[in-house]
Amino acid sequence: MSQHDRIAKPPKEASSDAEHPSLPEARTEAELLPAEVFGILGNDTRVAILRALLELGADEKPVRFTDLFNNVEMEDSANFSYHLRQLTGHFIKHGSAGYSFRYPGRKVVSAIFTGTLTERTQLGFFPASGYCYACDGNLHGWYVDDTLTIGCTECSTVQVSYPFPSGGLDDRSTDDLLQAFHHYVRHHYCLAADGVCPECTGAVESSLIHRPESDALDVAVEHLCQRCNYRLESAVGVTLLDHAGVLVFFANNGVDLNTAPFWHFDWCVSDRYTELVSADPVQVKLTLPCNGESIQVLVDADVSVVTVSTPSPIADSQ
Repeated sequence: MSQHDRIAKPPKEASSDAEHPSLPEARTEAELLPAEVFGILGNDTRVAILRALLELGADEKPVRFTDLFNNVEMEDSANFSYHLRQLTGHFIKHGSAGYSFRYPGRKVVSAIFTGTLTERTQLGFFPASGYCYACDGNLHGWYVDDTLTIGCTECSTVQVSYPFPSGGLDDRSTDDLLQAFHHYVRHHYCLAADGVCPECTGAVESSLIHRPESDALDVAVEHLCQRCNYRLESAVGVTLLDHAGVLVFFANNGVDLNTAPFWHFDWCVSDRYTELVSADPVQVKLTLPCNGESIQVLVDADVSVVTVSTPSPIADSQ
């Protein structure tokens, strides 16, 4: 098995540390090509070893070779050892006390044994809380192709559609499912807005996009991971869900944005309350209403909040 080592170059001079105090120390990473990863995991015995580690509690403490071998139920210990070696280093680690997961191995186990890679779950229409931003109609949800969607029962406008692992449906009522979905999606978008990729933890660049010809959003936010190219797009309002000024305003008006489903707020799923201030560079102003008051939030091209106004009364509360 080939490996490609990447070694960060050390500073040319010792004095450069003072000039760049935030630079990390040199490190070495063993990188596997995607084809190698699939080659390693494309074997029933190796998948069985990962399952055995999970069943034997490798999350809590290392598992001894003998216990692992007996759980997999192979007759040939030499053949078992070979497959174990193929996993060791990248997916599992070996110490004096036994074998345990490395992070990539634990992610693989989660994907395989929670249904992400093996199940094709579907869930028909069920009622969802809130009202359509386009026509005020009632909402319903459905789950198809590993994606949970919430749309209008009257005009069919989709409020939100986002990939959601099928394991999230287990042992949950539809109300509990929707609450879990809210936290999952909110967490992903807030992570991306904070510059962290929800898929690989790589650096994310965020920007406002002005597309007046779009049938969906005239102004949207694009989050793009610089490491894995994972891309998220949303209404501008979603990026404000964990902004301190916005949280305080809604809390003072009796609304907890941490728990209230984000699709309850038109400014999170549409650009109805978004005004284009400048096209080049793109800058927008959002008016966020709540229980008779509103605030205005000015957002720059890089999706940074410039200003948050003081609350002011509005004639028609939303």
